[in-house]
Amino acid sequence: MKSQFGKSKLLGASALALGAALASNAAQAADAAAAATDSSTVGELIVTGTRQTGVKAEDSAAPIQVVGGTALAHVGQPDVIQALAQNLPSFNAEATGGDTANLTLAAALRGLNPNDTLVLINGKRRHPTGNLHVDPSNFQGAATADLSLIPVSAIDHIEVLQDGAAAQYGTDAIAGVINIILKDKDHGGVLTGTGGQYYAGDGTTGAGSFNLGLPLTSKGFMSLTGEVRFHDFSHRGGADRRVQNLDGSLKSSDNATDAAGVPHAAQFPNINLINGDAQSTVYNGFYNAGYDITDDIQLYSYGSYSHRTASSYENYRVPSKVSRTVGLVTTYPFPNGFDPREALVEDDFAVTGGAKGKLAGWAWDLATTYGHDKDRISTVDTANASLYADTGVTPTNFYDGSFTSSEWTTNLDVSRDFAVGLASPLNVAFGAEGRWSKYQIGAGDPLSIYKEGGQSFPGFQLTDAGAHTRTNYAGYIDLAADVVKGLHVDLAGRVEHYSDFGATAVGKLTARYDFNPMFAIRGTIANGFRAPTLAEEYYSATNVAPTFAVVQLPANSPAAALAGFSPLKPEESTNYSVGFVAHPISNMQVTLDLYQISIKDRIVATGTLLGLVGTTTVSQGVLNAIAAHGNVLDPGVSYVGISVFTNGANTRTRGVELTATYASDFGDFGHVDWSVAFNYNSTAVTKQFALPAIVSAPAFGQTTLLGPTALSLLTTAAPKTKVVLGAYWSYHRWSVNLRENIYGPSAEIVSTDGTGNNGVWERIGTTGITDLDVGFKINDQLKIDVGANNLFNQKPPTTPNIPDGSGGVRPADGANVYNAPVGFSPFGINGGYYYGRVTYTF
Repeated sequence: MKSQFGKSKLLGASALALGAALASNAAQAADAAAAATDSSTVGELIVTGTRQTGVKAEDSAAPIQVVGGTALAHVGQPDVIQALAQNLPSFNAEATGGDTANLTLAAALRGLNPNDTLVLINGKRRHPTGNLHVDPSNFQGAATADLSLIPVSAIDHIEVLQDGAAAQYGTDAIAGVINIILKDKDHGGVLTGTGGQYYAGDGTTGAGSFNLGLPLTSKGFMSLTGEVRFHDFSHRGGADRRVQNLDGSLKSSDNATDAAGVPHAAQFPNINLINGDAQSTVYNGFYNAGYDITDDIQLYSYGSYSHRTASSYENYRVPSKVSRTVGLVTTYPFPNGFDPREALVEDDFAVTGGAKGKLAGWAWDLATTYGHDKDRISTVDTANASLYADTGVTPTNFYDGSFTSSEWTTNLDVSRDFAVGLASPLNVAFGAEGRWSKYQIGAGDPLSIYKEGGQSFPGFQLTDAGAHTRTNYAGYIDLAADVVKGLHVDLAGRVEHYSDFGATAVGKLTARYDFNPMFAIRGTIANGFRAPTLAEEYYSATNVAPTFAVVQLPANSPAAALAGFSPLKPEESTNYSVGFVAHPISNMQVTLDLYQISIKDRIVATGTLLGLVGTTTVSQGVLNAIAAHGNVLDPGVSYVGISVFTNGANTRTRGVELTATYASDFGDFGHVDWSVAFNYNSTAVTKQFALPAIVSAPAFGQTTLLGPTALSLLTTAAPKTKVVLGAYWSYHRWSVNLRENIYGPSAEIVSTDGTGNNGVWERIGTTGITDLDVGFKINDQLKIDVGANNLFNQKPPTTPNIPDGSGGVRPADGANVYNAPVGFSPFGINGGYYYGRVTYTF
């Protein structure tokens, strides 16, 4: 396949980048007046990756990238996930999801699962979302903190530790740590309004936010932030292969009911709206406060509340899908068909309270944090076909049930420097953590689970519902010092005890040697231990489409055991990294880090294990497990199967990350901040565990735990390379921010039955995405920006077609929409987005 980064796009980008060929990461972007204080500057003091105070990012022994608040504001979409994805080469964001995953998107570091990245706010653990991602993707199984619920206006800067940090922060910090530092000013503020839409004319977006700093007498501060965001549906793709030909005309084989109704469906001829963004409205409120009781003791607190409503289109249902026959008369309640939507109402809140200070030379910090996320799921504009066939009536809206995730964490951190005759004082840090976690699924209303339930998403069965808890306690010690002049060593150890997995110990050794002020080498050896999330252990649901139904069996359930699967056990990891930091000339910094992350007993989804194809039994073991779990499936589907989270493989991820920044001053011609960032990341499956014999089906190619599709999601669906280039130029009242994200090739193997057996490769070639933001300061307080993300409207290729056996063609992935963009695209499926923004600072 030809690269999507064509010559015309290269020429266009080059013209816009005239005089800025190396380009910038917007993390280095700052107005000239704010450059000295913007948190993206390399001299910024950090609190992540070290227990010492006064450490700068450029002096860190571990790789740290800092993204400042000003840099975050130069991204068109008002969303932290988008801001990080467009600025950090090792950060990958989910562009679109299936089923409920499309309502809350996820993100990850270094090509690993999002569950392997720890999210902190002001250094304290952020609670996870209740909405687990189960749709087949390289984000499958994600149930981490929802970054989209953290308003950009509340953030001072973000510190991203791209190194294993399980011994320092928690045994799940295998890929790294994202530490979001909130604003803490006691005066001034900012008002921001933005609006935009995709070039296609949909996906309309609007957002407004404020941040206000207030004094608490002369000894404290209160920073308040409020935000509201709206994003409308987008739609990509063509005709529906079930009732239409490739050109949108009706098939001659359509029955009379469908032939009469389909032309009157909404959006005809593109009647199936499933491929696109969800519609959402989000309200976010944050506060951050501190108060000095004495010169040595400070009280602090921060918290948040978020409310989100969202809905996402599912597959169109043809008029004949729901019917009732009495005698010789058949009635069809939806003569034009209908478009089901999955809907979400989410309430999320968190509060942290603590105190810190110094006592007898010891610095101490004691805090407790409680977070809670509840997601109520419904299916709207739908029907229960069996209910209508049996009774002649059906609701069109169903309450499917809820996910709830709660977490209560208490931390004590203590540190002190000791003079022990080394080149620097020995910093001794130790502490303890206690954490209580709960995950709960609430059942749907009775009609949502009547037989097969509502079309597109049945409610949660009583066998799905339940509450599950865990407690774990941890203690750590961290020793750091310059052993001799130029050689810094940091040694950390951690012990954790889980109520359901027992005790484990992990460690980390980090060292950095500065040969001179211009060059230093650094490296890390560490191991980790990630307990499965409660959601991975106990989530259960049925994912359905017009032609298939896949039951997600809870990993720790009797039904999964009947299918031959054991309860989940923890992942174990080892991390190695080595690299250098260089300052070859004034105002330039270059870093290079090579890394390897090996994970044993990695928790993965099996992919689809078939039990039934049409009327042919593939695996009776699969069907027995479904029956044992109490599921009744739509009799009209062609494929029936299960998926289970399991310790299914050992994997090895290898990569290299390069960053370079340079600040140049051209006097009367302005100031330019340049940067280059490059990441290469490759994951290999070094061992795949055996498929339980009870669900194997050699005659159908069902012989391995991870089929071709599941393997490709782990190893090829994310680009192995990503480059971020750009330049930020400031000139009097003008500013121009130009950024180029270049994504390397990616691919996924697909098939009509969801397994990938005898499948077809979907491929995305190397693609460059150009972002441009032009700003003008009307005065010292008011600034306007206009810009575009994906300036040249790059789009991923569409799913290839294969013969359908009756003289026509169908999408190779088993979906129903012709010319639908491939869903694993790292830069999204919607094309270009343009926007305007107004910022008032006071």
